[in-house]
Amino acid sequence: MAEPLMALQHLTRQFDTRRGKITAVDDVSLALHPAEILCLVGESGSGKTTVARMAAGLLKPSAGTVEFEGKDLQKLSKDEFKEYRKAVQIVHQDPYASLNPVHTVGETLSAPLLHHKLAKGRREATRRVGELLELVDLRPAENFITKYPHQLSGGQRQRISVARAMALNPRLIIADEAVSMVDVSIRVSLLNTMLKLRNDLGVTFLFITHDLAVVKYFGWEGHVGVMYVGKLIEYGPTPKVIGRPLQPYTRALAAAIPEADPDLTRSKEKLQLRSLDIPSLTNLPGGCVFHPRCPYFEEGLCDITMPPLVEVAPDRHVACHIVERELTGQIIAAPATRQAAAD
Repeated sequence: MAEPLMALQHLTRQFDTRRGKITAVDDVSLALHPAEILCLVGESGSGKTTVARMAAGLLKPSAGTVEFEGKDLQKLSKDEFKEYRKAVQIVHQDPYASLNPVHTVGETLSAPLLHHKLAKGRREATRRVGELLELVDLRPAENFITKYPHQLSGGQRQRISVARAMALNPRLIIADEAVSMVDVSIRVSLLNTMLKLRNDLGVTFLFITHDLAVVKYFGWEGHVGVMYVGKLIEYGPTPKVIGRPLQPYTRALAAAIPEADPDLTRSKEKLQLRSLDIPSLTNLPGGCVFHPRCPYFEEGLCDITMPPLVEVAPDRHVACHIVERELTGQIIAAPATRQAAAD
C-alpha cells in the first residue's frame, strides 16, 4: 500500500476544566491514503471533532503526532505549515455560521484565490469562482456570484462552503458533520457532489459524522473508525464494519440504521443496552469505558482492564475483551441466543 497522505500517531488531547483535567481524545492512531474516504463515527462527545481539529492543525495534541506526507506538523517551518494549510481544508458543520453574512458569494470564494495569489487579478478570480460554483453543481454560476448568504438555502450555503474548501486545490478535505444541518431531501445530492470530488479529482476525505447511515452511503469504498468517549474502539473497511460489526457499541449503532426494506428491518438484531447514559469525561468508569452499557459485560474482566485495539482479522481492529476471546470466524452471539444455547 502507498504511503499515507496523513498519519495520526497515538493522538491524545487533554483539557483543563473546573472539574479537573479531562481526556477528550485518548491514544488514537489512524492513517489516510490518497483518494481514500475515512469516516469517524460516534455519539456527541466521542472526540471526533477534536481529532479533526488536530488533523487540521487548529489544535495541538497533548501527546502523539500528526504527520502529513511523512512530516510532523509540529516540526514544519512557517512556509511549510502555510503550504500544509493550503493542502488541508475544512467544511464546517453549520452552513449558517461558517459564511460571512456581509460578503457575497463571489467575494467569499475569490478571497483565498487573491490572498494566495492563485489568481492574477479580480477578472481571473471571478472566472475561477464560476468554475468552483460549477464544480459544486450551482448552475448557472452567474446567478450565485452576487448573492449574500441569507439569500441562499442551507444546502446552497453548504455547497458554497465546499467550493471555498476546493478553492486552493486541497489534497485533503476534513468534513465535520458537513450534511447534518441540511434538509434530508438534499443530503444525498451534497454527498454525491463530494463523492465526485473524490472520484474525479482524487481528493481525500476525513468525514466526521454521528450517523452510520451516512457512512454507509458516502464511505462505502473506504474505512470507518468508531469512537467512544475519546477512544477508537473499532476500525476496518466500511462494508465489513457495517455488515458485520464486532464491538458491541458498533453493533448498537448499526442496529439503529433505518432500512427501506421492512423485512430487513424486522430481521435486524435488536441489541438492548444495559444503560442509555453516556459516561462523563470527568468520571469515566474503570476498565472498558463501554462496560456500564454493554449487554455482554462480564464482571471481573470488563470492569478491570481497558481492552487494547487489536487486529482480530486482516484489516479489522476492535477493542473488546469478549470479541477478542470468542471470535473464531463467527460474530459473537446475541445475549438471548447465548442463553438459549446454555439451556
